[in-house]
Amino acid sequence: MERLSIGVDLGGTTIKMAIVDFKGTIVEKWNIPTDTNNNGRNISNDIANSIQEKLQSLNIDPSQIEGIGMGAPGFINMTNGFIYKAVNLGWENYPLKDDLEAKTGLTVHVDNDANIAALGEMWMGAGNQASNMICITLGTGIGGGIILDGKILHGVNGMAGEIGHITSIVDGGAPCNCGKTGCLETIASATGIARIATEGLDQHPESKLHAVLSEKGSITSEEVFTAAAEDDEWAQEVIGIITHHLGLAIANMSAALNPSKIVIGGGVSKADHELLKPLKEAFAKYALPRVYEGADFAIASLGNDAGVIGGAGLVFNDTP
Repeated sequence: MERLSIGVDLGGTTIKMAIVDFKGTIVEKWNIPTDTNNNGRNISNDIANSIQEKLQSLNIDPSQIEGIGMGAPGFINMTNGFIYKAVNLGWENYPLKDDLEAKTGLTVHVDNDANIAALGEMWMGAGNQASNMICITLGTGIGGGIILDGKILHGVNGMAGEIGHITSIVDGGAPCNCGKTGCLETIASATGIARIATEGLDQHPESKLHAVLSEKGSITSEEVFTAAAEDDEWAQEVIGIITHHLGLAIANMSAALNPSKIVIGGGVSKADHELLKPLKEAFAKYALPRVYEGADFAIASLGNDAGVIGGAGLVFNDTP
């Protein structure tokens, strides 16, 4: 009988799901909207019903499914799948694992969504099955996952890998959603890049970004990278600022973890060469030489499938 598991990637607007085999191949994938009404209490029921319908339509016996691996946002007890708080979903002190197991009859494994994405990239993506890896997701915020000896690193209460909240500017940094100031997320996320580019624009009247701001009313990180590729000096300076801070943070983490792979994902990673070239240069500047020699950078390759593949892989990792 073919070994199968179900990966679930729970987002604030969409729940992505996939049936995945033991080799990491997606058999079927689909998504449903996230219903945050009733403090998110409809979510488990929606997932259970959707899985049941999908298995029936594909003529897959539930006994073939070894479990559900789920990536969820918020603060999570990794041992019992208890969600302390997930603001966007309305969850507070919610026993997600127990609730979903009761409704599906399947074993459920719950982890942080960034950790699950890292596991997916390690197993079937740009991580190329590296057993020691740092995965950083540069989007609206900055997420991160750390793989050590093939396992997700959680720390004492699940907060390992919160790369976006490394303090990068000690005094006078921009406020972060976490309550601190000067976090890496305030600099190298898509919103951070846009903020820095906009705030310094008055000092650079020659920049092409003035036209963007005038036409659209705001600047995106993508537009900063586009301008940089067109030799806009201010845009290039902005990228230099953010890759300096990002490269320094990765170098410091790498001194402690000594990874063989550093995977960069998220929307900002679409800049590819415009991001990786200066980032590698900053990393080389700050990293220990032997740490630098052992670490290979790569752009994440699984896109939106990273979470569901990682979730499925979490099941197989925990199932002999």
